[in-house]
Amino acid sequence: MFAKIHTGALAGIEALDVTVEANVAAGGIGLYLVGLPDSTIKESEQRIRSAFENSELRMTAKKIVVNLAPADLRKEGSLYDLPIAVAILAATGQVDAGMTDGSMFVGELSLDGSLRGVRGVLPLVAMARERGLRRVFLPRANVEEGAVVEGIEVVGAESLGEVAAMLDGRCEIVPAERGATVGADTAAAAGRFAEDFADVRGQAAVKRALEIAAAGGHNVIMVGAPGSGKTMLARRMPTIMPPMTLDEALETTRIHSVAGKIGSHRGLVAERPFRSPHHLTSQVALIGGGQSPQPGEVSLAHNGVLFLDEMPEFGHSVLEVLRQPLEDRRITVSRARYSVEYPANFTLVASMNPCPCGYYNHPEKECTCSAAAVHRYMGRISGPLMDRIDIHVEVVPVSIAEMSSTRAGESSAEIRRRVVAAREVQSARFAGTGVHTNAMMNSRMLREFAPLSRESASLLEQAMQRLRLSARAYDRIIKVARTIADLEAQADISPAHISEAITYRTLDRESWGC
Repeated sequence: MFAKIHTGALAGIEALDVTVEANVAAGGIGLYLVGLPDSTIKESEQRIRSAFENSELRMTAKKIVVNLAPADLRKEGSLYDLPIAVAILAATGQVDAGMTDGSMFVGELSLDGSLRGVRGVLPLVAMARERGLRRVFLPRANVEEGAVVEGIEVVGAESLGEVAAMLDGRCEIVPAERGATVGADTAAAAGRFAEDFADVRGQAAVKRALEIAAAGGHNVIMVGAPGSGKTMLARRMPTIMPPMTLDEALETTRIHSVAGKIGSHRGLVAERPFRSPHHLTSQVALIGGGQSPQPGEVSLAHNGVLFLDEMPEFGHSVLEVLRQPLEDRRITVSRARYSVEYPANFTLVASMNPCPCGYYNHPEKECTCSAAAVHRYMGRISGPLMDRIDIHVEVVPVSIAEMSSTRAGESSAEIRRRVVAAREVQSARFAGTGVHTNAMMNSRMLREFAPLSRESASLLEQAMQRLRLSARAYDRIIKVARTIADLEAQADISPAHISEAITYRTLDRESWGC
């Protein structure tokens, strides 16, 4: 007998249609898996046989050939256990083959027949809906994630025996209910942060810089002595960013689903990600890749914040691989037979000490580093990489009087309202262009949406000559000035906006450390 079952394969954050074909015939014995299965799939025979035995199902003594089509696509992972088992059940007549029509099956089997959760469920369910299937059978642990997709029934099961009972009519098929809407989830997430800018004493200049960064999607680096509050400020960055839109939430969830970072307790990633990798992180862990390419930290931070604490402590080669995603906002991992692409549209927030001892420019403590040592330390971050960071801000330690003050600072909610208003201006400005923030503007858009008056252009030209800034820094200053004008609801960029934007190029100045 012959049976055909639908499942899928992951390719980046997308899914491809895969058909599991099972044929049972005389003339041999055993289970034969073909269609470019990896070692995990080849091992599934033992899991499936044990699951059959412990679920009181019958594994035929005849020859069973299982083909994973298309045969030229490499299949990886344990998600094929359930579809292979169901294909065998249908081919041996133990379940109604007609009940499998229009359905997709995904799941890993334990030896006792129970179903384990797998990664990549969201793109797989979305693909099933696009292919016109009406139902997806998933492990119970993945139901909330799969139920995010509208227009298709998601059925959760605890075991292979339960799936067999549903397909044989001995158990009712009950689709999972969808949870709260995406919009409600993202709106609620904006108020669930444990941190708040109201807890930060002083640091008005740094808060202003982070507000500009959040409003325009700009990258920012904070330079200051140990204990000046750099990490505390960085961790509060997501609290002032706008709630995620429907498209942002779904795309972010896809990435985390493929990486296996979604737990069974929730389905949708409604909060903007905040990723803070250790400085010993490797290139592959940061960018993504591996033998079976997986999203890296830059992709897991998509639509959120990537925080690099003590940036000079990261390896030089690790930092240099950031240059391409900071420009292109996506990562392509290529292999001999295929390539996958992951989005990486994140806001980089970095921090660093101003020198090896950490006390250069400290108001009270004396720096013990020579000018050459300070320059060498700052030189750990290359010029091309520093050029790609729009805002450089110095963090000065807070005085005892400010620390002991009982007056609360401005809350994250108040700052977020201004940020959201500025983002709405940018959404209207860039409608239909594929650009969402000022930081994403190209040179043509700069000329169209951020023209400078004669006074502003003259001021910027003088700054370029005196500070010896690069052409890339020239564009970054205009982008930041455009964001400052948006925060003030100004249609035109004034010299005051240019002047403030120039002050955020501190680390471009050759006098640093002298």
